[in-house]
Amino acid sequence: MKLNLNGVFLFVTLVIFTSCLNEHDPNHSNDSSFYIDYRSLKGLSDGIAVIELDPEAPNFGNISSRLELGVGVLPHHIYYNQNANKMFTTALGGSYLYEIQTGKDQNGLPKLIDATPIDTGENTVGENLFFTNDGRYFMTFMGGAGGPKDGSIGVFNANNNQLIKTIKAPIQANPNQFIMYPHGISINEEKGLMMVTSTIHPDLTTGLGNTCTLLDLNTYEIKETYRVADTPTDMSAPVEVLLLRGKFPQYALSTTMIGGDIWIAPYNPATKKYDAFTKLFDGSSQGLGWALEMYIDDSNKLYVSFADPGKVLVFDLSNLPQLKLLKTFDADKGAHHMAFFKTKSGKEVVAVQNNLLDLPNLNSGTISVIDINTGKTLGTVDLRNRYGILPESIEGTNGPSNYMHH
Repeated sequence: MKLNLNGVFLFVTLVIFTSCLNEHDPNHSNDSSFYIDYRSLKGLSDGIAVIELDPEAPNFGNISSRLELGVGVLPHHIYYNQNANKMFTTALGGSYLYEIQTGKDQNGLPKLIDATPIDTGENTVGENLFFTNDGRYFMTFMGGAGGPKDGSIGVFNANNNQLIKTIKAPIQANPNQFIMYPHGISINEEKGLMMVTSTIHPDLTTGLGNTCTLLDLNTYEIKETYRVADTPTDMSAPVEVLLLRGKFPQYALSTTMIGGDIWIAPYNPATKKYDAFTKLFDGSSQGLGWALEMYIDDSNKLYVSFADPGKVLVFDLSNLPQLKLLKTFDADKGAHHMAFFKTKSGKEVVAVQNNLLDLPNLNSGTISVIDINTGKTLGTVDLRNRYGILPESIEGTNGPSNYMHH
């Protein structure tokens, strides 16, 4: 048998070259690099940073780029537009909404370049965004124009960031159909419906909400305001809402911040609205409080963060309205936003940002990286002690780091 040494040499060379390419592939690095909004604990500027979150990387926890937005800006949620070619952050202070310009550094890694403030009109305290396929995006303003029972939704042109309309519906005008302290937002474009939550006054003391409000996506008229609480006086503070769509069963889900629960409402094709909300999961009975974010993967699993005591619960969505608990992950106090990715060796992980508005006992200031299959914490970044900052939110540098968020 005669060996073709030239062929063997070529094959070995190709394997080594491919291995070297993979080892230094900047795209892999990007997959584990994330943008975080942060607040300074030292009285310095708040801003956005790029951080490495793969525990297997030698630079795990390192910040490679920062963009300062200003003292007291408090950037809050990072979003991509529909095509993931523009990135935005909302903010509780400052200009309330910014478009963020990014690029690459000399090593091909993500780099933050600049922030462009967007005029939000009279609307204050920016919370959540939702981009639709028709060139609009919607933004909740928990502070509205600044009144004690205020709140609004801004409608923007996605091409030029111009404010098209401000949707207002004061509770003083109609106590049965209103928008107040809106935080969470979700849209089902196929059904032409939008829903927002009523959470809490921005000063965290003036007032609380306990409702979700359904609106027509095109006329902006209110269709119904739903109580998401055990009683009219139970101020549960619904924080996020998710209108399930596409391949998922057609329900609305909401988390309650003070209640610590998950609520559900079925879509009714006859009325073209949702029926009443009922409690689906009682967090307090499980020793859980401050239910916050909801994320869904592409295999019918729902991830919900509970800031107190700092857990992520994983549920099976396959048999709604029954919700089966599959796993419980330990994070840190203030467990909040999540990002999903694979480590260099292929482990499926979720990064959990542990901080809620720097509230006492809900402000660990860490990011936990948890193996989704084993539930083991593979690494923790302590931003409070390492950098003197608290993470406010988290998002991927290659586009959205989740399948469905809201």
